[in-house]
Amino acid sequence: MSTSSSPITVPALARKKSRGEKITMLTAYDYPTALLVDRAGVDVVLVGDSLVMEELGYDSTVPGTMEMMLHHIKAVRRGVAHALVAGDLPFLSYQVNADEAVRNAGRLLQEGGANAVKLEGGVAIAPTIRRVVDAGIPVIGHIGFTPQSVNQIGLQKQGKDAQGAEQVMQDARAVQEAGAFAIVLELIPDDLAARVTEELEIITIGIGAGPRCDGQVLVTSDLLGMRPERAAFKHVRQYAQIGAEIERALSAYREDVEAGRFP
Repeated sequence: MSTSSSPITVPALARKKSRGEKITMLTAYDYPTALLVDRAGVDVVLVGDSLVMEELGYDSTVPGTMEMMLHHIKAVRRGVAHALVAGDLPFLSYQVNADEAVRNAGRLLQEGGANAVKLEGGVAIAPTIRRVVDAGIPVIGHIGFTPQSVNQIGLQKQGKDAQGAEQVMQDARAVQEAGAFAIVLELIPDDLAARVTEELEIITIGIGAGPRCDGQVLVTSDLLGMRPERAAFKHVRQYAQIGAEIERALSAYREDVEAGRFP
């Protein structure tokens, strides 16, 4: 449980990096989970567009909308007192033009209560990141495997060959130069993630990118074992098997009602 009462800020995260302290990030999509993640002392609570899959049952993040994101960010904001709350900009909320990106990013802060936004892409999206940052909105970048591009790149590790690795490096540099304060590195080789982390001044957060990033992020339901089939992903470590325990409890309730043991 966290012992600090001071809210986490972007400068506070930068100071952690400068001291060589690892940064923690987990997802939350609802009020009860947000309470628990915040009480655990996690630095950043990410309301990722992964909620489109994890909470709403779609097979990718592409169907996500601003209305979905705002609904869940508001709930998480009400549950977080300490951590920095970051919200994902969903597919097509920032790719059309920079003006729309600034407007939508601002909504996540103004209406949703987020402290920062996260968006996917490197060199191609860097001018948009700059516009959002210039509007006074803290930005987390996201490169490597970018889930919103799954229909284009497939679900596979990025940067595995020399050309791919150089593209990741160019993307990382572009995101930093555009003014992002942190960058998520997803599904890239460990050595490449270490190279990015060594070169960049901004915070690197890994998922499936090895141990040498400045911090780590996981989908909380994966960590808790809510869906045991997800344990097949190499980057996931299950710290509990909550899904199986919940199923046992629900079955016990059904059996007690059917047998007349409850109420």
